[in-house]
Amino acid sequence: MTTRHHFHPVIRVLHWLMAALILAMLFIGVAMVSTAGPAYHSLIGLHRPIGIALLVLVSIRLAVRLKTGAPALPADLPPLMVAGAKASHVLLYLSIIVMPLIGWGMLSAAGYPVVLVKGIVLPPILPHDIALYAVLRVAHTVIAVLFFALILGHLAAGLFHALVRRDGVFEAIWRNR
Repeated sequence: MTTRHHFHPVIRVLHWLMAALILAMLFIGVAMVSTAGPAYHSLIGLHRPIGIALLVLVSIRLAVRLKTGAPALPADLPPLMVAGAKASHVLLYLSIIVMPLIGWGMLSAAGYPVVLVKGIVLPPILPHDIALYAVLRVAHTVIAVLFFALILGHLAAGLFHALVRRDGVFEAIWRNR
């Protein structure tokens, strides 16, 4: 029986596409909340459809991951690092799913439409409720900050595997060995 040393090609493509979109979302989100000028509406116009696109992409990626699995981690990886890798991946997937849903719910509770492109508006997923909007807005912000910290940890771990351990973990998502 052969052991795979890399992720499925669809997962690799989605990983890097989603990484670029998530990075863009973080910058767009920070810019959105720090401006009240004319750029605000353009940023909102980008933020909402990218968030929904990420929700669709993570759904595809999760389905492919569940079907194809993942390469085994190195046998000499300490148990704490194995647990950290597994936990961080679960948290990354959860964050990528929860963030757009909270954003969509937040806008629904505020009575704002979620416009993907001109003429395509998503239906509300929650009732109009300003108190609920306030709770979801705080949750969206707090989870975004925690998500950013999680991304930094993920990036640091990837660089550690690529530059220090050189154990093939980074190459598994980067390219075939």
